[in-house]
Amino acid sequence: MLTQLFDTPIALGLAQATATAVLSLLVVWIARSQDVHLERDALVALLRGLVQVTAVGSVLVLVFQGPPAAGVLVLVGMTVLAAYIASRRVKDVPAAFWVSLQGIGFGAGLVIAVMTALGVIDPAMTSLIPVGSMVIANAMNTNTQALERFRAEVLAHTGHIEAALALGAPPNRAVASYVQAAVQASLIPRIDSLRSLGIVWIPGVMTGMILAGSDPIYASIYQFVVIAMIFASSGLTSVASTLLIRSQAFTVAEQLILRRQEENAG
Repeated sequence: MLTQLFDTPIALGLAQATATAVLSLLVVWIARSQDVHLERDALVALLRGLVQVTAVGSVLVLVFQGPPAAGVLVLVGMTVLAAYIASRRVKDVPAAFWVSLQGIGFGAGLVIAVMTALGVIDPAMTSLIPVGSMVIANAMNTNTQALERFRAEVLAHTGHIEAALALGAPPNRAVASYVQAAVQASLIPRIDSLRSLGIVWIPGVMTGMILAGSDPIYASIYQFVVIAMIFASSGLTSVASTLLIRSQAFTVAEQLILRRQEENAG
């Protein structure tokens, strides 16, 4: 229907965006009827999402015409922004931004660099930036989930941790089980994505490649490659971030900082 009403791609895109935004706002209205108020957050998120993705598209038009180094700078910028966004979700976690930056940079950066060197990711910016952005975004989500879970575990077991410290256990040993829980919980969505790949959902990379005329078998295999890269980067990010935040959870005198911050807030 919309394709018949609009001739230019931009006009068609704006019409499609309007239709999906109306559908999203309908969901918000239904939620409001159940006393779940998402109006402001949803409206701001929709407007920001449209403006941001349009701005990125405009920038990519220029980046794709630039030197290869520009693609690397774009990915570095995405990593910094990802760390900033993740740190805002866990504001009361000590050094959340720097932990997130190092964790995401290590996990996503290592995977992107190795896979590009091996030729798994095409070094052309039209491939490097989109695939790299997916890896970085998923590493950001995993980082946030790991830090939130670690924080929750520590605050829920403060007594056990301080008892272990009082008995002479080193800080790393006192929170070892909570580090494991944080890593496992943060990787559940990525594992589920691998398990359901091709059965429950057909992801966008595969769909786009098929629509572009690629062989469906190759498109399917490359989609697995992308999901596997996402899992690898997420795993590295989760482990790195939890180990880094573990070292930030205690003072030099081996006192629990998260417990102290929670008490001061109260």
